[in-house]
Amino acid sequence: MEEKFIATKKAGIYGIIGNIFLLIIKATVGFISKSQAMIADSVNSAGDIFASLMTFIGNRIASTPNDEDHNLGHGKAEYIFSMFISIAMILVSAKLLFDSIMALILRSNLQFSWFLVIVCIITIIIKISLYFYALKAYQKHHSILLEANMKDHRNDCIVTTFTLISILLTLLRIYWFDSIVGIGISIWICYTGVTIFMESYNILMDVSVDDKTKDLILDIAHCYKEIEKIDTIVSTPVGDRYLVFITIGVDGNMSTFESHELADNLERSVNELEKIYKTVVHVEPI
Repeated sequence: MEEKFIATKKAGIYGIIGNIFLLIIKATVGFISKSQAMIADSVNSAGDIFASLMTFIGNRIASTPNDEDHNLGHGKAEYIFSMFISIAMILVSAKLLFDSIMALILRSNLQFSWFLVIVCIITIIIKISLYFYALKAYQKHHSILLEANMKDHRNDCIVTTFTLISILLTLLRIYWFDSIVGIGISIWICYTGVTIFMESYNILMDVSVDDKTKDLILDIAHCYKEIEKIDTIVSTPVGDRYLVFITIGVDGNMSTFESHELADNLERSVNELEKIYKTVVHVEPI
């Protein structure tokens, strides 16, 4: 777990540094050239700074060990701060959508500049680097904060590529595409924000463990011939893993010692699953 929190912390710090640099150059060149797509992209970078900051803070809280007031630790902080990131994305996308539509209606023309092209290329290089770093860390640790950062960097690569296309099209006097890209960026940011919001919301509302993991739990339980019945499997999220409660039925003539030993063995077996934080087995005599 310690390695996971260190990786998430580094992703947050690298994201903050990279996005501050991109915000400065995008905003400067965007306002000088009057590129709606580049201005939208710069505001997106400002949102990325906030997202990286939330990643850093959320990870710091989530890494705090369990205590008397928080017996299961602080893992849900990841999802609370991921929700903050998603709300910020949605609000930013609404403002960008309005600005881009107004630019399209008023027919604001983009002034071509090679500086715009250079900024786009620099952005793509930095974002691809950040994306692959977050992707590698996410594949290893499966943190929603890393996932949010990874998706954010990936989206930025796609968004900036379209911004670059809109800039190059001005050489052919196709100016309207710039505002269209601004609208597309807004919708893309909103979609990403809603996706992350729903994922965080489901965890905070104690969504059950997925069917695949539940089937694995059942397979493990069925390996114990002493278990005659599996009454219930109830789960609740703890960070990126789950606390699982299992009620099993056993022969009523089994001794207390034997039934508790069976429960302990089952708990240890289920705890070995990747998504399980802790298992509690309750024994009912049949």
